[in-house]
Amino acid sequence: MDKQPHVTKVDLVGVGLNATDTVIPLTLFPTLGSKTEYSERSIVLGGEISTAVIACSRWGLRTRYIGRLGDDDAARLHRAAFDAVGVESRIVTVEDASSPQSIILVDGSGERTVLCHRDPRLTMQPEDIDRESITSARALLVDGYHTAAAITAATWAREAGIPVIADLDVIRPGINDLLPMVDYALASREFPTALTGEPDLKKALMMLHDQFHCRLTGATLGLAGILTWDGKQAIQRPAFRVSTADTTGAGDLFHAGFAYGYLQGWPMERQLDYACAAAGLNCTRAGARGCIGTVDEILQLMEAGKRYVTPEVS
Repeated sequence: MDKQPHVTKVDLVGVGLNATDTVIPLTLFPTLGSKTEYSERSIVLGGEISTAVIACSRWGLRTRYIGRLGDDDAARLHRAAFDAVGVESRIVTVEDASSPQSIILVDGSGERTVLCHRDPRLTMQPEDIDRESITSARALLVDGYHTAAAITAATWAREAGIPVIADLDVIRPGINDLLPMVDYALASREFPTALTGEPDLKKALMMLHDQFHCRLTGATLGLAGILTWDGKQAIQRPAFRVSTADTTGAGDLFHAGFAYGYLQGWPMERQLDYACAAAGLNCTRAGARGCIGTVDEILQLMEAGKRYVTPEVS
Protein backbone atom coordinates (compact mmCIF):
# COMPACT_ATOMS: atom_id res chain seq x y z
CA MET A 1 0.00 0.00 0.00
CA ASP A 2 1.15 3.52 -0.72
CA LYS A 3 2.81 4.97 2.36
CA GLN A 4 0.92 7.70 4.20
CA PRO A 5 2.65 10.06 6.65
CA HIS A 6 -0.30 10.12 9.03
CA VAL A 7 -4.01 9.45 9.15
CA THR A 8 -6.16 12.54 8.70
CA LYS A 9 -9.82 12.93 9.51
CA VAL A 10 -12.13 12.54 6.51
CA ASP A 11 -15.86 12.65 5.94
CA LEU A 12 -16.15 9.49 3.83
CA VAL A 13 -13.90 6.50 3.30
CA GLY A 14 -14.62 4.11 0.45
CA VAL A 15 -13.31 0.54 0.29
CA GLY A 16 -13.77 -1.38 -2.93
CA LEU A 17 -14.00 -1.38 -6.69
CA ASN A 18 -12.36 0.74 -9.37
CA ALA A 19 -12.38 0.17 -13.14
CA THR A 20 -11.26 1.54 -16.47
CA ASP A 21 -14.21 1.52 -18.88
CA THR A 22 -14.21 1.23 -22.66
CA VAL A 23 -17.55 2.76 -23.67
CA ILE A 24 -18.96 1.82 -27.09
CA PRO A 25 -22.18 3.58 -28.21
CA LEU A 26 -24.41 1.46 -30.50
CA THR A 27 -27.42 2.53 -32.52
CA LEU A 28 -28.86 -0.99 -32.30
CA PHE A 29 -27.87 -3.59 -29.75
CA PRO A 30 -26.54 -6.74 -31.47
CA THR A 31 -28.64 -9.88 -31.58
CA LEU A 32 -27.18 -13.31 -30.87
CA GLY A 33 -24.89 -14.41 -33.69
CA SER A 34 -24.94 -11.06 -35.48
CA LYS A 35 -22.20 -8.64 -36.49
CA THR A 36 -22.43 -4.99 -35.50
CA GLU A 37 -20.20 -2.10 -36.49
CA TYR A 38 -19.43 0.79 -34.18
CA SER A 39 -18.07 4.19 -35.09
CA GLU A 40 -16.50 5.37 -31.85
CA ARG A 41 -15.29 4.34 -28.44
CA SER A 42 -13.98 6.17 -25.40
CA ILE A 43 -11.82 5.05 -22.51
CA VAL A 44 -12.90 6.57 -19.21
CA LEU A 45 -12.50 5.83 -15.52
CA GLY A 46 -15.20 4.22 -13.38
CA GLY A 47 -15.76 1.72 -10.60
CA GLU A 48 -18.49 1.85 -7.96
CA ILE A 49 -16.50 3.02 -4.97
CA SER A 50 -13.81 5.07 -6.70
CA THR A 51 -16.45 7.03 -8.63
CA ALA A 52 -18.52 7.65 -5.51
CA VAL A 53 -15.63 9.06 -3.47
CA ILE A 54 -14.55 11.28 -6.37
CA ALA A 55 -18.09 12.65 -6.65
CA CYS A 56 -18.24 13.37 -2.92
CA SER A 57 -14.86 15.08 -3.10
CA ARG A 58 -16.13 17.33 -5.90
CA TRP A 59 -19.08 18.23 -3.66
CA GLY A 60 -16.72 19.44 -0.95
CA LEU A 61 -16.34 16.40 1.29
CA ARG A 62 -12.98 15.13 2.51
CA THR A 63 -12.63 11.62 1.14
CA ARG A 64 -10.34 8.60 1.20
CA TYR A 65 -10.22 5.65 -1.20
CA ILE A 66 -8.78 2.23 -0.33
CA GLY A 67 -8.33 -0.36 -3.07
CA ARG A 68 -6.05 -2.41 -5.29
CA LEU A 69 -4.64 -1.61 -8.73
CA GLY A 70 -2.22 -3.22 -11.13
CA ASP A 71 1.06 -1.62 -12.24
CA ASP A 72 -0.22 -0.50 -15.64
CA ASP A 73 -1.21 2.74 -17.35
CA ALA A 74 -4.77 2.42 -16.06
CA ALA A 75 -3.47 2.53 -12.49
CA ARG A 76 -1.60 5.74 -13.24
CA LEU A 77 -4.79 7.27 -14.65
CA HIS A 78 -6.69 6.37 -11.48
CA ARG A 79 -4.03 7.85 -9.23
CA ALA A 80 -4.00 11.07 -11.26
CA ALA A 81 -7.81 11.29 -11.05
CA PHE A 82 -7.75 10.92 -7.26
CA ASP A 83 -5.01 13.53 -6.94
CA ALA A 84 -6.84 15.97 -9.23
CA VAL A 85 -9.84 16.26 -6.90
CA GLY A 86 -8.05 15.79 -3.58
CA VAL A 87 -9.05 12.22 -2.76
CA GLU A 88 -6.56 10.64 -0.37
CA SER A 89 -5.79 7.25 -1.95
CA ARG A 90 -4.41 4.22 -0.13
CA ILE A 91 -3.74 1.74 -2.89
CA VAL A 92 -2.10 -1.67 -2.94
CA THR A 93 -0.12 -2.09 -6.16
CA VAL A 94 -0.08 -5.65 -7.54
CA GLU A 95 2.92 -6.17 -9.77
CA ASP A 96 2.45 -7.68 -13.25
CA ALA A 97 -1.34 -7.36 -12.93
CA SER A 98 -3.79 -5.47 -15.12
CA SER A 99 -6.12 -3.07 -13.35
CA PRO A 100 -9.87 -3.88 -13.57
CA GLN A 101 -11.34 -3.34 -17.03
CA SER A 102 -14.93 -3.06 -18.28
CA ILE A 103 -16.36 -2.98 -21.79
CA ILE A 104 -19.64 -1.06 -21.79
CA LEU A 105 -22.08 -1.30 -24.70
CA VAL A 106 -24.59 1.56 -24.73
CA ASP A 107 -27.73 1.20 -26.88
CA GLY A 108 -29.73 3.96 -28.54
CA SER A 109 -31.83 4.58 -25.40
CA GLY A 110 -28.75 5.02 -23.21
CA GLU A 111 -29.13 1.67 -21.43
CA ARG A 112 -25.80 -0.07 -20.87
CA THR A 113 -24.55 -3.64 -20.82
CA VAL A 114 -21.30 -4.23 -18.94
CA LEU A 115 -18.62 -6.87 -19.55
CA CYS A 116 -16.10 -7.00 -16.70
CA HIS A 117 -12.62 -8.42 -16.32
CA ARG A 118 -10.97 -8.45 -12.89
CA ASP A 119 -7.71 -10.19 -12.10
CA PRO A 120 -8.34 -12.36 -8.99
CA ARG A 121 -5.09 -11.00 -7.53
CA LEU A 122 -6.78 -7.59 -7.29
CA THR A 123 -9.38 -8.85 -4.82
CA MET A 124 -8.87 -6.82 -1.66
CA GLN A 125 -7.89 -8.57 1.55
CA PRO A 126 -8.36 -7.54 5.21
CA GLU A 127 -4.63 -6.88 5.53
CA ASP A 128 -4.97 -4.12 2.90
CA ILE A 129 -6.75 -1.95 5.47
CA ASP A 130 -5.69 -0.47 8.80
CA ARG A 131 -8.19 0.32 11.52
CA GLU A 132 -7.37 4.02 11.83
CA SER A 133 -7.99 4.66 8.13
CA ILE A 134 -11.58 3.51 8.77
CA THR A 135 -12.26 4.94 12.20
CA SER A 136 -10.99 8.40 11.26
CA ALA A 137 -13.96 8.82 8.88
CA ARG A 138 -17.52 9.98 9.54
CA ALA A 139 -19.01 7.32 7.23
CA LEU A 140 -17.87 4.18 5.39
CA LEU A 141 -18.93 3.08 1.89
CA VAL A 142 -18.27 -0.51 0.81
CA ASP A 143 -19.32 -2.75 -2.07
CA GLY A 144 -20.44 -6.36 -2.08
CA TYR A 145 -17.55 -7.53 -4.24
CA HIS A 146 -14.58 -7.40 -1.88
CA THR A 147 -16.53 -9.03 0.95
CA ALA A 148 -13.63 -10.09 3.19
CA ALA A 149 -12.11 -6.60 3.21
CA ALA A 150 -15.55 -5.00 3.51
CA ILE A 151 -16.40 -7.14 6.56
CA THR A 152 -13.19 -6.09 8.29
CA ALA A 153 -13.74 -2.41 7.52
CA ALA A 154 -17.43 -2.54 8.49
CA THR A 155 -16.66 -4.32 11.76
CA TRP A 156 -14.20 -1.59 12.76
CA ALA A 157 -16.68 1.09 11.71
CA ARG A 158 -19.49 -0.53 13.70
CA GLU A 159 -17.27 -0.74 16.80
CA ALA A 160 -16.48 2.97 16.43
CA GLY A 161 -20.10 3.98 15.90
CA ILE A 162 -19.49 4.96 12.26
CA PRO A 163 -22.37 4.32 9.82
CA VAL A 164 -21.81 1.80 7.03
CA ILE A 165 -23.37 2.28 3.57
CA ALA A 166 -23.23 -0.65 1.15
CA ASP A 167 -23.54 -0.70 -2.65
CA LEU A 168 -24.78 -4.23 -3.37
CA ASP A 169 -25.15 -5.71 -6.83
CA VAL A 170 -24.46 -9.45 -6.97
CA ILE A 171 -24.37 -12.17 -4.32
CA ARG A 172 -20.86 -13.25 -3.44
CA PRO A 173 -19.44 -15.50 -0.72
CA GLY A 174 -19.48 -13.71 2.62
CA ILE A 175 -22.40 -11.40 1.87
CA ASN A 176 -24.45 -12.85 4.74
CA ASP A 177 -21.60 -11.97 7.10
CA LEU A 178 -21.28 -8.45 5.72
CA LEU A 179 -24.93 -7.44 5.90
CA PRO A 180 -25.24 -7.53 9.72
CA MET A 181 -22.50 -4.87 9.78
CA VAL A 182 -24.33 -2.60 7.30
CA ASP A 183 -26.58 0.28 8.35
CA TYR A 184 -27.78 1.35 4.90
CA ALA A 185 -28.03 -1.53 2.42
CA LEU A 186 -28.79 -0.04 -1.02
CA ALA A 187 -28.88 -2.67 -3.73
CA SER A 188 -29.69 -3.27 -7.37
CA ARG A 189 -33.27 -4.23 -8.12
CA GLU A 190 -32.52 -7.95 -8.44
CA PHE A 191 -30.42 -8.32 -5.30
CA PRO A 192 -33.13 -8.47 -2.56
CA THR A 193 -35.13 -11.17 -4.36
CA ALA A 194 -32.01 -13.14 -5.28
CA LEU A 195 -30.85 -13.20 -1.64
CA THR A 196 -34.22 -13.85 0.03
CA GLY A 197 -36.09 -15.82 -2.63
CA GLU A 198 -39.07 -13.47 -2.18
CA PRO A 199 -40.35 -12.22 -5.58
CA ASP A 200 -42.25 -9.26 -4.12
CA LEU A 201 -39.60 -6.51 -3.86
CA LYS A 202 -41.13 -4.66 -0.92
CA LYS A 203 -41.46 -7.88 1.06
CA ALA A 204 -37.89 -8.83 0.13
CA LEU A 205 -36.62 -5.49 1.49
CA MET A 206 -38.61 -6.06 4.67
CA MET A 207 -37.08 -9.52 5.02
CA LEU A 208 -33.55 -8.14 4.59
CA HIS A 209 -34.29 -5.48 7.20
CA ASP A 210 -35.63 -7.99 9.71
CA GLN A 211 -32.93 -10.60 9.13
CA PHE A 212 -29.87 -8.36 9.18
CA HIS A 213 -31.17 -5.46 11.33
CA CYS A 214 -30.11 -2.73 8.90
CA ARG A 215 -31.40 0.77 9.57
CA LEU A 216 -32.54 0.98 5.95
CA THR A 217 -32.80 -1.44 3.05
CA GLY A 218 -33.40 -0.21 -0.48
CA ALA A 219 -33.30 -1.07 -4.17
CA THR A 220 -32.57 1.21 -7.12
CA LEU A 221 -35.18 0.86 -9.85
CA GLY A 222 -34.12 2.80 -12.94
CA LEU A 223 -36.90 5.18 -13.98
CA ALA A 224 -38.84 4.21 -10.84
CA GLY A 225 -36.00 5.66 -8.75
CA ILE A 226 -35.57 4.07 -5.36
CA LEU A 227 -37.69 2.01 -2.97
CA THR A 228 -36.64 1.78 0.70
CA TRP A 229 -37.86 0.21 3.93
CA ASP A 230 -36.84 1.53 7.36
CA GLY A 231 -38.73 -0.94 9.55
CA LYS A 232 -41.86 1.22 9.75
CA GLN A 233 -42.56 2.62 6.31
CA ALA A 234 -41.66 2.31 2.66
CA ILE A 235 -40.43 5.35 0.75
CA GLN A 236 -40.39 5.42 -3.05
CA ARG A 237 -38.87 8.38 -4.90
CA PRO A 238 -39.11 8.29 -8.73
CA ALA A 239 -36.19 9.27 -10.92
CA PHE A 240 -35.92 12.72 -12.48
CA ARG A 241 -36.57 13.21 -16.20
CA VAL A 242 -33.34 13.90 -18.09
CA SER A 243 -32.04 13.47 -21.62
CA THR A 244 -30.33 10.11 -21.18
CA ALA A 245 -27.11 9.44 -23.06
CA ASP A 246 -25.65 6.62 -20.93
CA THR A 247 -26.86 5.02 -17.69
CA THR A 248 -23.35 3.86 -16.76
CA GLY A 249 -22.45 5.12 -13.28
CA ALA A 250 -26.01 6.01 -12.28
CA GLY A 251 -25.86 3.64 -9.30
CA ASP A 252 -22.41 4.93 -8.31
CA LEU A 253 -23.68 8.52 -8.25
CA PHE A 254 -26.81 7.44 -6.38
CA HIS A 255 -24.70 5.98 -3.58
CA ALA A 256 -22.45 9.03 -3.59
CA GLY A 257 -25.50 11.28 -3.34
CA PHE A 258 -26.96 9.22 -0.52
CA ALA A 259 -23.69 9.41 1.42
CA TYR A 260 -23.47 13.16 0.83
CA GLY A 261 -27.03 13.74 1.99
CA TYR A 262 -26.49 11.60 5.07
CA LEU A 263 -23.40 13.59 6.03
CA GLN A 264 -25.38 16.82 5.63
CA GLY A 265 -27.87 15.52 8.20
CA TRP A 266 -30.78 15.78 5.77
CA PRO A 267 -34.15 14.01 6.24
CA MET A 268 -34.37 10.68 4.41
CA GLU A 269 -36.58 11.89 1.55
CA ARG A 270 -34.18 14.74 0.79
CA GLN A 271 -31.23 12.32 0.87
CA LEU A 272 -32.98 10.06 -1.62
CA ASP A 273 -33.99 12.97 -3.87
CA TYR A 274 -30.42 14.29 -3.96
CA ALA A 275 -29.17 10.79 -4.79
CA CYS A 276 -31.74 10.41 -7.60
CA ALA A 277 -30.90 13.85 -9.01
CA ALA A 278 -27.15 13.19 -8.93
CA ALA A 279 -27.69 9.86 -10.70
CA GLY A 280 -29.94 11.45 -13.31
CA LEU A 281 -27.51 14.24 -14.20
CA ASN A 282 -24.70 11.75 -14.63
CA CYS A 283 -26.77 9.90 -17.24
CA THR A 284 -26.82 12.94 -19.55
CA ARG A 285 -23.30 12.23 -20.81
CA ALA A 286 -21.33 9.09 -21.60
CA GLY A 287 -19.23 7.32 -19.00
CA ALA A 288 -19.39 6.44 -15.32
CA ARG A 289 -18.30 10.00 -14.46
CA GLY A 290 -19.86 11.60 -17.52
CA CYS A 291 -21.62 14.42 -15.72
CA ILE A 292 -20.98 14.67 -12.00
CA GLY A 293 -23.05 17.77 -11.37
CA THR A 294 -22.21 20.48 -8.89
CA VAL A 295 -24.20 20.66 -5.67
CA ASP A 296 -26.07 23.67 -7.05
CA GLU A 297 -26.92 21.87 -10.29
CA ILE A 298 -28.21 18.85 -8.41
CA LEU A 299 -30.29 20.98 -6.03
CA GLN A 300 -31.72 22.86 -9.01
CA LEU A 301 -32.85 19.58 -10.61
CA MET A 302 -34.40 18.55 -7.30
CA GLU A 303 -36.36 21.78 -7.08
CA ALA A 304 -37.39 22.34 -10.69
CA GLY A 305 -36.99 18.99 -12.43
CA LYS A 306 -39.85 16.76 -13.48
CA ARG A 307 -40.05 13.15 -12.35
CA TYR A 308 -41.08 10.03 -14.16
CA VAL A 309 -44.60 8.95 -13.27
CA THR A 310 -44.24 5.35 -12.19
CA PRO A 311 -46.61 2.95 -10.47
CA GLU A 312 -45.98 2.16 -6.84
CA VAL A 313 -43.68 -0.83 -6.48
CA SER A 314 -45.26 -3.65 -4.51
